[in-house]
Amino acid sequence: MNIEQAVLEKLRQLPVDKQQELLDFVEFLYQKMMVKSPLRSVRGLCADLKVDITEADIAEARKEMWGNFPREIV
Repeated sequence: MNIEQAVLEKLRQLPVDKQQELLDFVEFLYQKMMVKSPLRSVRGLCADLKVDITEADIAEARKEMWGNFPREIV
């Protein structure tokens, strides 16, 4: 008996809720095994939107957001 046959035999003996639990676990193992695509930068994600964000734009947005934030906590 090979592994697949042994797993199927045990699977058939389980109640439906445990079969679902086993399926969830198998899907978890499968996802863990899959090669994940590298993360893309925000600039890369927005490339097809034809948005041109410069370093100056980012610096200005940071200044607007954090300009009034207290520098030191007393």
